[in-house]
Amino acid sequence: MKPSITLKSADPFLLLTFIYFIVGFLTTVNGQCQGPLKIAFLSQVTDTKNSLATLISFAFFLGYLLNSSKTGRMLDKIGYKQTLVRSMVVMVFGLAFYLASALIAEYWGGKGMHIGSDFVPFGYFVFLFGSYLMGTSAAMLQVVINPYVAAYPLPGTQPVQRMNFTCAINSIGTTVAPFFVTGVMFAGVSLDSVSADQLTIPFFVMTLVIALTTWSTSKAKLPDIEGTRETDSKPKRSIWSFRHLKYGVFTIFCYVGTEVGIGNNMNLHAMDLATQGVAVSPALLATLYWGGFLVGRMVSSGLKNVAPRPMLLTVTVAAIALMTVSMFTENLWLMAAVGLFHSVMWSCIFTLSVDGLKKYTSKASGIFMMGVFGGAVFPVIQGLIADYVGSWQYTWLVPLACEFVILWYGLIGYRNVEKANER
Repeated sequence: MKPSITLKSADPFLLLTFIYFIVGFLTTVNGQCQGPLKIAFLSQVTDTKNSLATLISFAFFLGYLLNSSKTGRMLDKIGYKQTLVRSMVVMVFGLAFYLASALIAEYWGGKGMHIGSDFVPFGYFVFLFGSYLMGTSAAMLQVVINPYVAAYPLPGTQPVQRMNFTCAINSIGTTVAPFFVTGVMFAGVSLDSVSADQLTIPFFVMTLVIALTTWSTSKAKLPDIEGTRETDSKPKRSIWSFRHLKYGVFTIFCYVGTEVGIGNNMNLHAMDLATQGVAVSPALLATLYWGGFLVGRMVSSGLKNVAPRPMLLTVTVAAIALMTVSMFTENLWLMAAVGLFHSVMWSCIFTLSVDGLKKYTSKASGIFMMGVFGGAVFPVIQGLIADYVGSWQYTWLVPLACEFVILWYGLIGYRNVEKANER
């Protein structure tokens, strides 16, 4: 008789899935705050307002680049639960800096510094550091959650299936977050009238909720998973010596680049088309794109017998086809539909990248998460090209090139040479 899933056996999996929901929710809240903060913090800035606003996302992704590998080493030393709790403590501090930035802007808004001809209040810099801490926390949490979910022996499930389910719950967080920002944080107030005092109570509540969640997590049972951590003080080999992991990191760098590039720049393309008389709703495009992630992940989480490689190849070919047609026709509805096929790429790439790594899995997860920095690189490159040529149309060659890298990984790059030699 096959073992069945019980509430007790699923508890650790459900806990990490809930925390992954929080990661998705707060990540999107951070991104959605860019526009309102231009008004609340940067109302006196003229020449560098957009640049300063985009630095918020850059600071967030910088947390991934600088702290992911460190978290992998921490995970090896102190285990999953302690690393998880420390990661959430960092999140509490990040939210506390958000709250502090709102209070500074509200009560000491006249204090700041000049950057060229622009006056930038200190509250902005405090929020910027808070964004870095939030990105650091998100990176740390994913370093813990990804390998744990992939390796956790939940009866009757496969690693990619568990990953897709967890990512689906994460997508629910990313879906509801925009409604939280517009409907709760700035309820009934137009964007051009946003003030810092509207941020104080929401940031205070979020800080309190995450602090309580952190305390509850510290009391929860989270058993370690044997064989997924390197406990030797001197590892026998470098983590970079694993071919399929090394290529997987580069692939996820490209994947996050195309994911964020479409999610952010599609709206800018729509706004550009609007000036040409083509009416396309940026908000609806974004809803369809990120909604596709939720649908795709929920559907794939129920597929027990589909291996990650054929799944990755199928969705990548479909994404390439849609993006190509969308680029040449400037039909952004097709671009939004790519979200459905992007939904499972993360799970597939991660599962293939850590295949057969055993005790090196935890350290590999830290290295893997460094690739998320692609979300800060490729969208900027795309924007620079748009400014240079005066159009967004053929800037989509950048994320399209990223899709071909993903396809190459599914065809060739995924191969675990050592595992193949063992056969």
